[in-house]
Amino acid sequence: MQSGRRHLMALLGAAALFPRLAAAAGDPGAPDHPLLPPDDILLWPKAPPGGGGPSGVRQVDRRGAVSNIAEPDLRTLRPARANGTAVLITAGGGYRVIQQRKEAEVAARWMTQRGVTAFILSYRLPDEGWRVGPLAPLQDALRALRLIRASAGPLGLDPTRIGCLGFSAGGHLAGLAATRFAEDAYAPVDEADQLPARPDFAVLAYPVITLKPPYDHTSARRRLIGRRPQPGAADRWSVETHVPPDAPPFFLVQARDDEIASVQNSLLMQQACDQAGIPVELRLFDEGGHGFAMGQGRRQEVNWTPALEAWMRGRGFLPP
Repeated sequence: MQSGRRHLMALLGAAALFPRLAAAAGDPGAPDHPLLPPDDILLWPKAPPGGGGPSGVRQVDRRGAVSNIAEPDLRTLRPARANGTAVLITAGGGYRVIQQRKEAEVAARWMTQRGVTAFILSYRLPDEGWRVGPLAPLQDALRALRLIRASAGPLGLDPTRIGCLGFSAGGHLAGLAATRFAEDAYAPVDEADQLPARPDFAVLAYPVITLKPPYDHTSARRRLIGRRPQPGAADRWSVETHVPPDAPPFFLVQARDDEIASVQNSLLMQQACDQAGIPVELRLFDEGGHGFAMGQGRRQEVNWTPALEAWMRGRGFLPP
């Protein structure tokens, strides 16, 4: 474990451990986007559950995508004037890499500009040697949500306003966390694991939802369950097959010309939410392709964030 990192369990006593964080919460002169605490925050006090995983240092390519993640962690961006809402951000990358610069950092800036405390998750990639395979990223997401909730008091967060925002394969992961939060995905490791993992809202941007035919040609599907998965694996690891009646409200956005994840992914999720009685808002664009993040498409802008902001305000996650 790298000596410069801290385990987030300590956020149960964060006011003492991270005095800079507590000071910035009430300092109107603080920077718009401070990164507090200064170190990455490790999810697990020891090795992640199940064992295995890669060795060596984390890899970051020229586009800011990360891989070879031996120690999953959170990075916190806290606005100078926090409004109490928090969001866990899971960027995409087909479960091959995580597009932190292109998606997560852009989303975190958008959120902090609106007073939301952002947590960027570097989750385990399932085919990097983890013995629990596809369960690894879900364990990390559920653990992260519990730890954020455990830190609500010291960070000035409202524990009933903690959501998740995911893109592409990260949208798949956020979708899993927002539908399978009640599962015993790992053995508890500390007091934080006694807290609920259920997010209070979920935003899924151009998400991979289903791993079942005929929409099973994504990198996320191959990396998560393999090219020739075991019987039942595609159903088990699809999001739309596990929407419970107590799932949080969903906001979905996708382009009809998405060349990576068919728009049917969002339509299937909308249908599953409707059937379960879960509030869902779907914004579809005729053009935009895949990977437009907070609007920065490769071919043109996708102006979806005003609708997201209105949705968050309407549901009380942003002030009116």
